[in-house]
Amino acid sequence: MSSEKIKIELSWYEKLYNIPAVRKAGLIVLLILCWQLYTVLLNNQLMAPTFTSTIKGFGSVIQSGEILIRTAVSLQVILFAYAGGVIAAGLLTIFAITTRIGTDLLEILTAMFNPLPAIALLPLALLWFGLGYPSIMFVIVHAVTWPVALNVYSGFMSVSNTLRMVGKNYELQGLPFVFKILIPAAFPHILTGLKVGWAFSWRTLIAAELVFGVSSGSGGLGWFIYENKNQLNIHLVFAGLLMVIIIGVLVEGIIFKFIETRTVEKWGMKF
Repeated sequence: MSSEKIKIELSWYEKLYNIPAVRKAGLIVLLILCWQLYTVLLNNQLMAPTFTSTIKGFGSVIQSGEILIRTAVSLQVILFAYAGGVIAAGLLTIFAITTRIGTDLLEILTAMFNPLPAIALLPLALLWFGLGYPSIMFVIVHAVTWPVALNVYSGFMSVSNTLRMVGKNYELQGLPFVFKILIPAAFPHILTGLKVGWAFSWRTLIAAELVFGVSSGSGGLGWFIYENKNQLNIHLVFAGLLMVIIIGVLVEGIIFKFIETRTVEKWGMKF
């Protein structure tokens, strides 16, 4: 008797449900509906504006270009400081993985500085660098360096002995061993560290601008939120927060997802 393949036909609902983007979109719509319902029932725009009023405010500052200028300022600061933190973390980790004294140094520094909130260094940064973006960039570099370094180092330590032996068989030592063996094998951990560092950089930037603002009355999204809070434009405060969320979703869903697809998923190393 010849075996027959049984083909199960899925309904349109099941086909849609199996698409991750559709499920996530549905959850976002549900959250928006809950937000709108709660704020309508609360009926207090100073406490929590409705989703519709937030969108109207968001559209107005987009049209005027104000929030786009603020976003450009924030992105410029973030990119420079984030790159500095990643480079510092990479150098520390490479030093730690190639020498014993480097390992001891990384363990001491992460134990000392990783639990220290970046915003706590802001008074010192103001004394050292003055009122302005150099101070903010300093605390962002601090916020990024230690979680990235810990994740990268953890990834290097998790590389199997088999791969390490492969590197030794090819007589790889020092930096060639790091770049050709350790980094590809530890890339899931590295990517996780980059994501955590990116999130920490945004938290630190917004918090720093909310605490002391910037010089000359100009600034990024944190300053935009602070100004509108003082003017009781709470719907614009939510619009600023919405812009931060949108940037985070875009970076996570496009840039990091692209890197993950071309590396971790392609290599079959996804957690």
